[in-house]
Amino acid sequence: MALALGLVFGVTGGSGGGGVVVGGAARASASEPAGLLLGEHRLTAVTDGDTIKVEGLDAAVRLLGVDTEETFKSRADRRLLEAGWSAYLVAKRGGSPRPVKMATPLGEEARRFAAEFFAGSPTVRLERDDPREGRDAHGRHLAYAFAWQGGRWVNYSVECVRAGMSPYFTKYGYSRRFHEELERAESEARAAGRGIWASGAMHYPDYPERKAWWNARADFLRRALGPATGGAARDASALDGGDAPHRPVAPVIDLRQDHAPERLADLDGKEATVVGLVARIAAPAPGGGGPWRVTLGPPHGPGFPLIFFDGRVLAAAGLEQAVGEFVAARGVVSRYRHADGGHEWQMIIRRSSQLVGSSIEPGGEPRAHGSGAPAARAIPEGAARVPSSDAPDPPRGVPGPRPLP
Repeated sequence: MALALGLVFGVTGGSGGGGVVVGGAARASASEPAGLLLGEHRLTAVTDGDTIKVEGLDAAVRLLGVDTEETFKSRADRRLLEAGWSAYLVAKRGGSPRPVKMATPLGEEARRFAAEFFAGSPTVRLERDDPREGRDAHGRHLAYAFAWQGGRWVNYSVECVRAGMSPYFTKYGYSRRFHEELERAESEARAAGRGIWASGAMHYPDYPERKAWWNARADFLRRALGPATGGAARDASALDGGDAPHRPVAPVIDLRQDHAPERLADLDGKEATVVGLVARIAAPAPGGGGPWRVTLGPPHGPGFPLIFFDGRVLAAAGLEQAVGEFVAARGVVSRYRHADGGHEWQMIIRRSSQLVGSSIEPGGEPRAHGSGAPAARAIPEGAARVPSSDAPDPPRGVPGPRPLP
């Protein structure tokens, strides 16, 4: 079976609503989950349009809901730009099938916008989107930043999008707390032709492609995780193509959350759905036998391995095309003990139907790039379910199956 879109979860719902928002300002609410407030801190630096540094935290703060263009950090990029904007864009993207990040004049403008926004508020208020997601893969704190303006705390991310300095950034999921505000701000900026939406300005030319890609991922995460990240999937047969409606609902683990290791330990020997990014695929050592390992998690670090003893199952799942994208795997969480006494949590994948993902069309083909990836769409129950024996050819770079000892 090819890795399908996020089709089988049957979970719908909008963004979460942890706080009360009035005109871009947040105020405390008795219904807010504990742990959203990261504190009020003195601003020490504006790194760029989506990253700041504050006193009292051990790392920079990556601002949620926005992704501004890059600032120029090398003379080589500036010299390349001097050769012409069109040539610069072609050289920076190269042969990448996906849009890339690059320095642009609009990125410099976004940094100036951020510096001016925070200039009159030496203290910033930092709030999380989810208390269980504190840092990104680079160790930066994830938060919204509020500046005190006109007698209220104003959400920088909403105003950054409203000014056209960034689109509403959904690559890692929709905002739980400010989804509607960010959508309205982007619509306003696009209608007014501000910043990145201005024709003829030197900014990324491929925002429709970026938005389609990001939203497809966010739609998948909404289906996989439900409105409240980390909650149980509502469809008891979510990863069984409808074959086992009698099975109990399996808990869902979002590997990005801080408490994922503890949840895995609690589920040792039990069935669960694990959601994460495909970081890398490792084939068995030549002549050494053993399984294929598909690691979910950040590009570096141990991650969470999916274990394939049959290369045909890996081929049928289409995971080679999903590197860098989100997938969900359903199976039994187990502890693998190493010879040195250490251990890791893992999941053995015996059927390609245990996997669904956001980036592969039915049939195992990667979605078209360049013309804008389609958003996640529903597929009839049981569609594109092919037994592993119908896909004997493993993906490129993955050897065929070896007999187990």
